[in-house]
Amino acid sequence: MTSVNAVIGSTGLVGHQILATLLSLDACKTVYTISRRAPKTEASAKLNATIEADTTKWAAQFAALSPVPTTVYSALGTTRAQAGGIQNQWKIDHDLNVELAKAAHAAGAETFVFVSSAGTRGLMGGLAPYSKMKIGVEDSIKSLDFKQAIILRPGFLIGKREVAHAGGPLLDGLFRGIRNYLGQGVQDKFAQEDQIVARAAVKAAALAAEGKAPSKYWILEQSDIVRLGRDEWNA
Repeated sequence: MTSVNAVIGSTGLVGHQILATLLSLDACKTVYTISRRAPKTEASAKLNATIEADTTKWAAQFAALSPVPTTVYSALGTTRAQAGGIQNQWKIDHDLNVELAKAAHAAGAETFVFVSSAGTRGLMGGLAPYSKMKIGVEDSIKSLDFKQAIILRPGFLIGKREVAHAGGPLLDGLFRGIRNYLGQGVQDKFAQEDQIVARAAVKAAALAAEGKAPSKYWILEQSDIVRLGRDEWNA
């Protein structure tokens, strides 16, 4: 576990949980966030939050962070509806993520953790605009050659969102029902709870800091997320 961390997308479903998890750990001493609104977490002396509505300023603000965060987590993302169209969504989900990854690398961050999505590399999934955004960010992170890159590819994210996605509550209820009637193992194949994904991200980064990552570019699929975020979580 590195003592200085940064979380991008800290007000979203998974990003909020990553931030809360980091703040709860004794080994974590400082967490930077840059967001359009204040993170909704309990007050903590560890939290150094920058609130900036203009996302074009985020990269420069990241570059000014001192000390430089050793590990950077990005769970940044929006929806087409919230962004006001696919082009605006691309600016956040792809362009801003890539810009911040580049800023993190230039600043000297060693580990970059990105929450992507399952199915983006599939034959059909790879044709969808959403998948193309995620693929573009993943490829950019890999090309930057961080000391350690970690990509999480969760399934449907179960959790309480500030703004419900179209069809989100229905799917959330569906996957919770699958767990209740068919078992946790069946749900795990298709959906993961936000806290589980967040813990998997933090656990993977901690293992990487200990030299235990299986590769320099580590991809966590759904089964890996469940294993690290729930089965092997011991924080």
